[in-house]
Amino acid sequence: MDFAFSEEQRMLTDSLQRVMAEQWGYEQRRERFAQGKLDRQAWRQLAELGVTGLMVPQDFGGFGESPATMLVVHQTLGRGIVSEPVIPSAVMAVIMLGECTEHEGAGQWLAAHAEGESVLTVAWQEDGERYSTQPLTTQLVSQGDGFILKGRKRYVWHAAGSDMMIVTARLDGEFALVMVPASLQGVSMQDFPTFDFSRCADVVFDDVKLDAAAVLAKGHHAQAAFAKGFDYGLTALCAHACGAMQYIIEVTTNYLKTRKQFGQPLINFQVLQHRLAEMLIQQEMALSSAFVAAAALAEKDDGLRAKRVSMVKTEVANAARKVGEEAVQLHGGMGVTDELEVGDYFKRLVYVGNLLGDNNFHLARAQSFAVA
Repeated sequence: MDFAFSEEQRMLTDSLQRVMAEQWGYEQRRERFAQGKLDRQAWRQLAELGVTGLMVPQDFGGFGESPATMLVVHQTLGRGIVSEPVIPSAVMAVIMLGECTEHEGAGQWLAAHAEGESVLTVAWQEDGERYSTQPLTTQLVSQGDGFILKGRKRYVWHAAGSDMMIVTARLDGEFALVMVPASLQGVSMQDFPTFDFSRCADVVFDDVKLDAAAVLAKGHHAQAAFAKGFDYGLTALCAHACGAMQYIIEVTTNYLKTRKQFGQPLINFQVLQHRLAEMLIQQEMALSSAFVAAAALAEKDDGLRAKRVSMVKTEVANAARKVGEEAVQLHGGMGVTDELEVGDYFKRLVYVGNLLGDNNFHLARAQSFAVA
């Protein structure tokens, strides 16, 4: 597998890194955390960089880029632990809509997203079976020319900042994807910060009236679209974690070069060099795995794709936690304080293990697909 960036990918990455350094540094990131809500200006800046249109098909004003380009972009965003809803909106929801472009509404939302005029998310988790990708209690019931949506979704990533949610529901016993504008009457949510300073919300759908066009897809088509968007989101998350690991290793290395003990920099102690080397090995192995996940997205066999992506997710989550913990330990007690950005990265790297399913879920998911 060729890991080298193309000239276009290198130019895109260089541009992103410059803007990340200027606009997504420690101080700016803390200001956005403190706001407690989506910064629309920051979202428009990401649109100007091409991030919101990256995976939108060209027919709808986007770039229709490959998984490989998605990987390098999210690796770069991970270096700045960008907390805007890029993965749930610009990856998961966009991929699901892109699988349903025969639906007029899908095209309209895709075009708006490419322009940075809309923010999307996917509501899929419920009470009951943890991380189940099957809707358990959320129901879509026919009424007249439209539908009534009832149910509750948990931990909806960036729901409060979204304009529209793609909701998984049961319709006549089948899996369905439903487009639900967040402002509709009957939609209520409790927004809260997560461990890593992102935002989630529990969302209640209390007899929400929807027209017939709200159903994006149902049956096998809906399930396949959801699974593809889910796997793209997992791959982007793995790339994000790899970028965060790269940055935290650089920060830790610089800290050991400047901090002195017994009259010499800590970096001179061989035992600490070995620990840095182990962190680097973990990061490089995780990055190699992320490339495997990106390659798997081109698989025509949905089961094989899901199996490989889930295995990569567990490997990256393990590496992220090890690298984060080592960085904190090498910084001493200061590593967990709010005064150092290493603490922000540690929280994000640990939280990666729970986002979009923990290791137990992904190991079970990988084992569930019998692939020859």
